Amino acid sequence: MIKVIEAKTKKQMKLFAKFPIELYKDCPYYVPSFIQDEMNVTNPKKNLSLGASEVKCFLAYKDNALVGRIAGIINHDSNKKNNEKCIRFSRIDMIDDIEVTKALLTAVKEFGKEKGMEVIQGPWGFDDTDREGMLTYGFDEYSSYATAYSYEYYHKHLEQLGYEKESEWVENRVNPHNCDPRFFKVVEMLNNRGYRDVANEMKPSKVVKKYADAFFECYNKAYAELDNFVKIEGKQMQSVLDTFAVLLNQRYFSLIVNKDNKVVAFGVGLPYIGDAIRNAKGDMIKAIPGILKAKKKPRKVEMALIGVDPEYRNSGVHAFIVTKFAKNMIEDNLEDSFFDPTLTTNSKMLNTWQGMDLSLRCKRQTYRARID
Repeated sequence: MIKVIEAKTKKQMKLFAKFPIELYKDCPYYVPSFIQDEMNVTNPKKNLSLGASEVKCFLAYKDNALVGRIAGIINHDSNKKNNEKCIRFSRIDMIDDIEVTKALLTAVKEFGKEKGMEVIQGPWGFDDTDREGMLTYGFDEYSSYATAYSYEYYHKHLEQLGYEKESEWVENRVNPHNCDPRFFKVVEMLNNRGYRDVANEMKPSKVVKKYADAFFECYNKAYAELDNFVKIEGKQMQSVLDTFAVLLNQRYFSLIVNKDNKVVAFGVGLPYIGDAIRNAKGDMIKAIPGILKAKKKPRKVEMALIGVDPEYRNSGVHAFIVTKFAKNMIEDNLEDSFFDPTLTTNSKMLNTWQGMDLSLRCKRQTYRARID
């Protein structure tokens, strides 16, 4: 018999946070989230991405053994924007037992039904900086801090349960040696017109301090048209800065401004810290030495954020980011460089990097179903 309970106590939330680490203990591709962050998913004082969302976390037991977990999120801002009544499922992990998967999703459905929701969809997080999508291709590729690894049976369970495919992402590996030389000519032309990369002029910490608000304004414009996008504003801005700003390496960070000092594009490549987090088994404190080492001298880089203000998409400003990153990847003799998930509907972003040699690394998918 399968029993699903809501995780409310500190002990239960610790089980919620640690379950996937145990499930994937023998998997070399899995990278856990930080235990401390997962334990605070429902805590508005700790989880600044919570915002106006409602969330419940659930644990599944079979024969008194913990066999799965899931979170249900009602993002009211997203529902208002899209004129929908959806509940998101997130942080879904379970053993290879379709009845366990069904029981977990049913718990989220019931939560949604209580709140008047009509559709369940996921995996989606609180916002676009949270992990989203379920792996459907690339099960022999290592995941990253920004992406969730999942066994192949995960998506098969969803499809067997009648969930329909929704959004899809691709992750591409980059070969910087094949950067289109025309990009360098575009950069020269734009320099003559007063465009520049301020991340070349000051340390990342100073860039963040001076341009944080302008960066998020550009970010919100750049991603506004994407599936289920919700603006990052207010306390959520600070949450994003706390998470990512400390990892910025000047060689893989670009903030492009025009002659009027307006932010028109950005690129954020993060040093790969997955090995450090995996070795520390999700313990933030234990992972710090490895993270600092990766930041100082990265061996792998993941392109986490690339965006252009819609008004400047045809200006060629993305050439600043492409050429800078390609040049530094070659100089640093990186072992690997790849993109974090890009929506297949985001043709503008996919076309941005056609001047480099890309190869498919992973695919991931979200699913949806009606709540009966």
